[in-house]
Amino acid sequence: VQLVESGGGSVQAGGSLRLSCAASGSTRSRLCMAWFRLGPGKKREGVAAIDGIGGTSYADSVKGRFTISQDNAKSTIYLQMNSLKPEDTGMYYCAATDGCSFPAIRDTDFRYWGQGTQVTVS
Repeated sequence: VQLVESGGGSVQAGGSLRLSCAASGSTRSRLCMAWFRLGPGKKREGVAAIDGIGGTSYADSVKGRFTISQDNAKSTIYLQMNSLKPEDTGMYYCAATDGCSFPAIRDTDFRYWGQGTQVTVS
């Protein structure tokens, strides 16, 4: 499975960004896909996850601000990030595995990883 992220950038606090992750090499509906982030001086954190039928899970820190969604026809997931805060700054990674373990979003559960896209909130 290959994952390619896009959509990162720099934004002021209160702004919005949308990240995309295109998957290839497997049937999207069979995968659990998620977004993780690694902020400066922080541990990698699971942000949001989505399964093949649209079930979702979110970290408490982003509930109400971030929305994960998918376009199975395009084998792509999205992360809409609103009301961004400086503490949302970090490298955002797309990840995939066979089957979600909701509500947990543990990096050790995920087999496939993208290269990451940087999000900076000032």
